[in-house]
Amino acid sequence: MIALLQRVREARVEVAGQVVGRIGAGLLVLVCAEQGDSEAEAEKLLAKVLKLRIFSDEAGKMNRSVQDVGGGLLVVSQFTLAADTRGGNRPSFTQAAAPAEGRRLYAHFVERAREAHPLVQTGEFAAEMQVHLVNDGPVTIPLRIAPAGGQA
Repeated sequence: MIALLQRVREARVEVAGQVVGRIGAGLLVLVCAEQGDSEAEAEKLLAKVLKLRIFSDEAGKMNRSVQDVGGGLLVVSQFTLAADTRGGNRPSFTQAAAPAEGRRLYAHFVERAREAHPLVQTGEFAAEMQVHLVNDGPVTIPLRIAPAGGQA
């Protein structure tokens, strides 16, 4: 599974002009399931997201996690993270999980996130979304958890 984390001061996602998810300070988490991913990869990815120390401590060092600072999570499905741009100018998305499997793994990620963290908002899977954010830093971190036996 792939995630792109953006540390934000605030973020929201809209579908058809309606806000469907909104957070203050925290992490915008763009998530993509790839072929071969399972619940195990979703859970490993979530554990990393929750524990990654990318928020500043009192000394200004990145030493605190989203859990440490009580920040929100805005989780948005983003199959384009699986883009393969090695050939030509049109990305290929063949490594992305099939839509039904992507939806299932995204839902699993969100369900586990809500069990582990008090403030979780989401986008809408497979919808045309507009994501608005104020990137804090800016801090943007890519994460990838490969399936057992796969390569990251």
